[in-house]
Amino acid sequence: MKTGALETVIGRVALLVVLIVTFVPFLTMLSAALQPQGTVPTGLQWPADPHWENFAVAFEAAHLDRLLVSSVLIVLGVVPVSILFATMAGFALARLRLRGAGIVVVVLLLGLTIPFETIITPLYFQVRAMGILNTELAIILPLIGLFMPFSVIWMRAHFLSVPNEVSEAARVDGAGVWQEFRRIQLPLAVPPVAALAILLFLWTWNQYLLAIVLQNDPLRRTMAGALGAFQGRYGNDMVLLSAGTILIILPTIIVFLFFQRHFIAALLQGAVKG
Repeated sequence: MKTGALETVIGRVALLVVLIVTFVPFLTMLSAALQPQGTVPTGLQWPADPHWENFAVAFEAAHLDRLLVSSVLIVLGVVPVSILFATMAGFALARLRLRGAGIVVVVLLLGLTIPFETIITPLYFQVRAMGILNTELAIILPLIGLFMPFSVIWMRAHFLSVPNEVSEAARVDGAGVWQEFRRIQLPLAVPPVAALAILLFLWTWNQYLLAIVLQNDPLRRTMAGALGAFQGRYGNDMVLLSAGTILIILPTIIVFLFFQRHFIAALLQGAVKG
């Protein structure tokens, strides 16, 4: 077998293994959610009479309607603002000759190494001092700041990959910095911006630690943050717990499947230019 054909076979087998490892746990959880309430699911066993009403029961029991509104508000507060700041900062660090830009990049790279857990205590006291504890802003503002290092580095990498001839042609045509950014660079940045939006949405929607520390009301947290309260009430009912978990992660799956074309385009764009 030739080297190219062997690599193709190995790649397909690896993808198949990853697909199985990813899909089987979800299928097991789905089969558990369809079992009769009060039973103890045992592995991957599809019920003869699936109880789809368990999802409606879990939806009402966890007050997912109110949690959905809270999660959407938090996502709308985090994702657009983060993308706006990251895109402008990434363009400035990549295309403008700013004094101290290298230092800023180093600081941002260091910010990527800081886990949320190490700053949660000082962050709690800072949020409380600002008077926004137990509000949506208590989650929105820290997430914007915590996402900035990755977001700026991500957008900076894209703008660095844009040929210098594009900027030179814009300057020859009389375009200023703002015109170049808005009319030329932004249209070229649609794939990485879309990919960044997907990542920020997934990270915000699935944010657990900040939601339970900075918000006492379980119904004003993110969907993932409310999973702990739901587990505390129905931890012994694996059927409802499985149904509630699927309802919580379902929006992230839908968003990723809907926008995966943009995400893959951004990755391929970076790979080709790299």
